[in-house]
Amino acid sequence: MTDSNFASLAVVVVNFGSAVLLEENLQPLSRSAPGLQIVVVDNFTDAAEQARVSALAEREGWQYVLSPTNLGFGGGMNLGVARAQQNGRIHFLLLNPDAAIPADQVARLLEAVALHPLTLVSPRILRPDGTVWFDGSDLYLEDGRVRATRKRADRSGGRTTPWLSGACLMISDDLWRRVGGFSDDYFLYWEDVELSHRVLLAGGEVRVCADAYATHAQGGTQGVGQHSAGQAKSYSYYYYNVRNRLVYAARNLTDDDRRRWRRRSVPAAWEVISRGGRRQLLTSVQPLVAAARGLRDGLAYRPASDALPTTAGTSTV
Repeated sequence: MTDSNFASLAVVVVNFGSAVLLEENLQPLSRSAPGLQIVVVDNFTDAAEQARVSALAEREGWQYVLSPTNLGFGGGMNLGVARAQQNGRIHFLLLNPDAAIPADQVARLLEAVALHPLTLVSPRILRPDGTVWFDGSDLYLEDGRVRATRKRADRSGGRTTPWLSGACLMISDDLWRRVGGFSDDYFLYWEDVELSHRVLLAGGEVRVCADAYATHAQGGTQGVGQHSAGQAKSYSYYYYNVRNRLVYAARNLTDDDRRRWRRRSVPAAWEVISRGGRRQLLTSVQPLVAAARGLRDGLAYRPASDALPTTAGTSTV
């Protein structure tokens, strides 16, 4: 695939206080892929950050979309894709600010989606040290656990549905319109799980393109030092991961599965807290407070009319 084929593609990135990451990760891709359109949605943080991001976008020739309020990840992506659609783009690469992908790897994803327009595609996503961070994941419908696809042998049996990480996703305009984009009900985390579910319900597939890769410094948008395993996460990380597990259940599961998930809410919340390491609790109660509030709000959530029934899905991960 030649660079001229990038004329159909827009890379959509949602920024929230990440101007430095945009320059580090997005600028090299933009400069090495003629014809590629970059759309940066700026979820407003402060005037100084807005000035930095808008100046960077102007210098690099990117589309800059300012959101006057923080729409979260899904809402920001919806806004960015809408701009790309207005500009006539028909393929979209949804990319985190803390993720980087070379132009030749983008071309591989684009080729896969062009051949199979009803497929949601992710590359293998590596950590900066080269180890695998993501190469497919399963959601276990009995209890809401998520596990890497490569660990299926560790949990025999059980009903699963596959999902792809929102850190780096390629999708066609046709499929995006069929699934309706991201739900606005999540704000942060789990919206990629539901997007994958919507794709399967629409008759599409979710697939990891094994011969393409991206690099992701997980949690780089949360602050320096928070992306490593066992280090404290942000308040939002704990709150939304706990809350949105229950939001997903309320929106997508059968009554029996939903009740099972709700019964397991407290141990599931503790698992989220434990991702930041136990030492964090020696100096701060904020992880516990965030998880408790997420649990409260998740249990109180009631879905709107766009919630979808769950079905068994398939993938080619």
